[in-house]
Amino acid sequence: MEVLKIATAGSVDDGKSTLIGRILYDTKSLTTDKLAAIEKTSKQKGYDYLDFSLATDGLVAEREQGITIDVAHIYFSTRKKSYIIADTPGHVEYTRNMVTGASTSQASIILIDARKGVIEQTNRHFFINNLLRIKDVVVTINKMDLVDYSEEVYNKIKADFSELMSKRDYQDQKITFIPVSALKGDNVVNRSENMPWYTGESLLEHLEGLDKKDIYNVGTPRFPVQYVIRPKTEDFHDFRGYAGKVYGGELSVGDNILVLPSKTRSKIKDIYFYDEKYQTASRRSSVTITLENDINVSRGDMIVKEGDLPTIDKQFTANICWMDSTPLEAGSKYVLQHGVNKVLARVEKINHKINPDYSGIEKNVQGLGVNDIASVTFKFNKPLFFDQFKNHRTNGSFILIDTQNNHTVGAGFIQ
Repeated sequence: MEVLKIATAGSVDDGKSTLIGRILYDTKSLTTDKLAAIEKTSKQKGYDYLDFSLATDGLVAEREQGITIDVAHIYFSTRKKSYIIADTPGHVEYTRNMVTGASTSQASIILIDARKGVIEQTNRHFFINNLLRIKDVVVTINKMDLVDYSEEVYNKIKADFSELMSKRDYQDQKITFIPVSALKGDNVVNRSENMPWYTGESLLEHLEGLDKKDIYNVGTPRFPVQYVIRPKTEDFHDFRGYAGKVYGGELSVGDNILVLPSKTRSKIKDIYFYDEKYQTASRRSSVTITLENDINVSRGDMIVKEGDLPTIDKQFTANICWMDSTPLEAGSKYVLQHGVNKVLARVEKINHKINPDYSGIEKNVQGLGVNDIASVTFKFNKPLFFDQFKNHRTNGSFILIDTQNNHTVGAGFIQ
């Protein structure tokens, strides 16, 4: 079954956790004991309704404050798809969490409180979706029940958000507007009778209809080798296969390939998934590839089509989101992990800091603090083979690791 990962973003009290809880409730994805706990807690709080946010806010601090702090992954399925919702916090101090949740998502839901409209945080949420090249964004205008299901309010917010869209540099996004009431269930899973002026799909209907061809970023095929398989059994004494995941495009039997960094040439002989053979390995499929001739291929090498090489260099410039309390400064050294490869990287220059509310950039920056986003130039101790993030999300992204404590301190997107 197709799996769709969705990132969510919303400001405090926009109702994001309630929306997710409503989806789980209406799709009958809540267990009996979880539903009983929600009913009991809602009654103890004196509510005359079910507090669906209790279905997602798992940390004690989240429940006490009524806000989302950490990234939580919620799983549910319908007859058409399996879903993973990355429930990310939306306020400024948790920008790094939002980037983490959105970095591996194919679609995104941005919540707007119908009473407040487009606010500064909405700019930030949309900026991150633009930065991370999320192709399908659903602008969900929530709490329509509190504005009497007003079409005028909906159209005003839609017009304001459309003005924000004009500032983006990623034009392949599809933006869909849906008016909902997460608390009442209007247009979440089922269409609402309270908004006859809205003739579009419900939120779940929209997600169910997404075609993976439209939401996955298409690039050129990249096959990072994760493991070399040598069974050395009687039946497979001479077998040598290369296991990994295909990103960006397709690889087929008979394709002429190059192995990086050696640039050794060969041809794909067979493609296996466990004990079955396939003619073509599609995007995002995990397979084992064998080659026509025995050549030196190791973990960390990359198999690409001949004539379709990535950039091979010992430096690049990238937009990074800084995630650590210790500032990033020019001259600092980190372990840079790009796919399965790790290199020692030095910060050559902080080019400028990027304001994620579309208010411009800041130059002459001496260091980056937690949640800052900036353009930074790095140099490495050995070459990497990479693509621009806008052309290839997987081969154009990386993380930075502190050499002293092994903590992940930054996420980067190659320009």
